Amino acid sequence: MGLRCGIVGLPNVGKSTLFNALSNAKAEAANFPFCTIEPNVGVITVPDERLDVLKGLVNPQKVVPTVIEFVDIAGLVKGASKGEGLGNQFLANIREVDAIIHVVRCFENDNIVHVEGRVDPIEDKDVIDTELQFKDLESVDKRIQRVEKIAKTGDAKAKKELETLAAFKKHLESGQNARALEMDKEERSVIRDLQLLTDKPIIYVANVEEENVNSGNEHSKKFEEFVAPENAQVVKVSAALEAQIAEFDDEDDKAMFLDEYGLTESGLNRLIKAAYSLLDLITYFTAGVTEVRAWTIKRGWKAPQAAGVIHTDFERGFIKAEVIKLADYEQYGSENACKEAGKLSIEGKEYVVHDGDIMHFRFNV
Repeated sequence: MGLRCGIVGLPNVGKSTLFNALSNAKAEAANFPFCTIEPNVGVITVPDERLDVLKGLVNPQKVVPTVIEFVDIAGLVKGASKGEGLGNQFLANIREVDAIIHVVRCFENDNIVHVEGRVDPIEDKDVIDTELQFKDLESVDKRIQRVEKIAKTGDAKAKKELETLAAFKKHLESGQNARALEMDKEERSVIRDLQLLTDKPIIYVANVEEENVNSGNEHSKKFEEFVAPENAQVVKVSAALEAQIAEFDDEDDKAMFLDEYGLTESGLNRLIKAAYSLLDLITYFTAGVTEVRAWTIKRGWKAPQAAGVIHTDFERGFIKAEVIKLADYEQYGSENACKEAGKLSIEGKEYVVHDGDIMHFRFNV
């Protein structure tokens, strides 16, 4: 599955520094707006300790983790929805991602100039939200104009669609994001192909000083209280600290460095896992001497769909799936031992894949 998360925020909030720490792709980070013109894309591995467990048991030739693409999108400013600061181009980049990572500045530093001349993460959020809402209103208005003509002919489906679009329009005009409007699945399907920017799932990153990475600070605490009604995750990260962590190649040295700050894992690992969870994704594994590999699927997918991420032929010609639970694999130590212990189950087309399943597919095309 191709999964993309877009990192957004005002200029000089730490987006590119965060992105550089996330990936090996080094985006230019500088103290002026629009440093990032074209979106930088980094393919980031999803940290998963279970791969290490399987590696130790299977001793494969290679281990292949699952990945997420992170896209560093240039800083937005007021008026972006009207084209200010190359806004139209940047907003189009956001439309292409599956989820939004919204970075807000929660650190004080006189050497890094805030584009608005102050540090206020709540105001920063409002600027970004407003620009995205304006752009979504344009999309909704265009659709309304088209559907109105059909509805006037008496088309019942068009009338129902028009009612739903009008509800989204009113909601956006009130300064609220599309994702906050309560709609059932059928109603929300009306706007699915519009790819509304404020309907995309979101994680907030509070970029704090190094010394406040655990406890947060006054800015981050106020921000967390402010966004609490959204039920969105807020991940506290020090982009400057993460940039230092990313320089370590030796895992023991990295662990010692993290321990100095009272951390058990990097903020970026927490962010990656949060993004994976936000998109309601799970992982299943294939395990053999050639490779141990993690595969990304949507929670609730059945065995044939899961097989399809390996190859479409696997789904088209699906016969059965052989499934071993990771806990059983750990206990018995090998696939053969699991078979002998009766811990390998044969599952059909209706089997719902669980997070951590170790699977082998039988197919015929």
